[in-house]
Formats: sequence, C-alpha cells, structure tokens
Amino acid sequence: MRLSDLITRKLTEAFAPESVRVIDESHQHEGHAGHRPGGESHFRLYIVSEAFRGKSRLERHRMINAALAAELGGGVHALAIHAAAPDEGLA
Repeated sequence: MRLSDLITRKLTEAFAPESVRVIDESHQHEGHAGHRPGGESHFRLYIVSEAFRGKSRLERHRMINAALAAELGGGVHALAIHAAAPDEGLA
C-alpha cells in the first residue's frame, strides 16, 4: 500500500472528513534533506472535517499529527497541513 493511501485511510477513520486529499510532493525535494529514492517522504494534505470546528490551527495540526504519529515518526519527513471545518473552505 502506498503511504499516501495509508495516510488517507487513517485520516478518514479518525475524522470522517467531507474531503481529504493527500499529495506526494517528494519529487519537488530531490537533493534536499529527508528525500528518499522512490518518494513518499514529503506530503501536502488538504482535509475538511466537522471535527475541526471550533479548533485553532494549532489544535487541528496536533489532532492530525496524533492520528499520523507512526508515519511521522517513520518515513514521512514533511507534512504541510491545510485543515478546515466544512464552511471555512481551503485556499
């Protein structure tokens, strides 16, 4: 299973999001710290979930980091997070 698929599955189980998109941006980081041959080291995440309503940006990031603790402690070098409640929209 690709790491991006595992991340998507874990986030879906944890937050029942209206939408979730995980983008592997590893190819943009070739030659930089944390890059591995084959990628799956740098990701960008867009997630919209009711679970984030009333939460600060920091609280949302902490929730996501907790859900992905194993991945962040292992193969994921960088994760850019864009998290919102349903009526907030994402840039």
